[in-house]
Amino acid sequence: MTPSPMLVFETLQAYQRTEALKAALELKLFTAIAGGATTAETLGERCQASAKGMRVLADFMTVQGLLTKTNGAYALTSDSAMFLVEGSPAYMGGMANFMLHPGLKVANENLAEVVRKGGTLLPAEGSVSPENPIWVDFARGMMPMMMPAAQMIAAMSARTGPMKVLDIAAGHGLFGIVVAQHNPEAVVYALDWKAVLAVAREHAGQFGVGARWNAIEGDAFTADYGAGYDLVLVTNFLHHFDYACNVTLLKRLKAAMKPGGRVVILEFAVNDDRVTPPNAATFALQMLSSTQAGDAYSFSELEAMCREAGFGEVTHHSVAPTPQSLTIAVA
Repeated sequence: MTPSPMLVFETLQAYQRTEALKAALELKLFTAIAGGATTAETLGERCQASAKGMRVLADFMTVQGLLTKTNGAYALTSDSAMFLVEGSPAYMGGMANFMLHPGLKVANENLAEVVRKGGTLLPAEGSVSPENPIWVDFARGMMPMMMPAAQMIAAMSARTGPMKVLDIAAGHGLFGIVVAQHNPEAVVYALDWKAVLAVAREHAGQFGVGARWNAIEGDAFTADYGAGYDLVLVTNFLHHFDYACNVTLLKRLKAAMKPGGRVVILEFAVNDDRVTPPNAATFALQMLSSTQAGDAYSFSELEAMCREAGFGEVTHHSVAPTPQSLTIAVA
């Protein structure tokens, strides 16, 4: 195969895709097209921008596959109609506030030094420092992307009858909330920082389970969880810490569970080669840049953590079409 510079060139320019989508969301480009503004001129009027600017931006979005263009008129794709139009139940525009938060972007500005060090250059514990404000943006913006995993967790875990659920680092609260929706006798205890729990409490009310939702404020490694849990949810959390810390956490969780209870772990798990599946594998770089010791763990490492913490049967399950997977272990 003849060598080509295009992969290098496109990778060096990849930041433009991020900034273009951010601009399109700020200008409400996709929402304007959904509302009937389909030409550069009408988009300029609707979005309060120049017609030339809207043409260039809409053309760029067309090349990226988020719009189509026919005879000068733009239209939404199925993806942009579902995920990028304000008012859609699956709207993901709010994710930009978290994923492009200055506190996360700055972590990637000197990756060579991050690699030399082997961890984040951010102060203290990086993104998981106590009361870090980025997690309020996470709680407000990330729910739509997490819904497939939440539905799968509930379908696999929300048995009938009385059920006590612990939601560790609950964030938006969606995982415990959906379990409570599936089981009208489930009572959820959500642990996180105070400001984040305020957002999760709002969501619990909006989803109609507020009366069965309870807050535990504090640090997952030191807080008093209580006891007698049938189900413990550890979603998108272990990747922030090293192997030993995760085993310590899992041991604490097991001590709070009923015999036969289950812990459900949601992660960007990788194969032992650490380069497949690709979307999960590349997540390791985000953990390197934003945490002191986090990583994308392999299925075998997650299973070993559970075994070392004293859990019995361990199984793994894909959460297609997302890049994540579930590891379920029995206490």
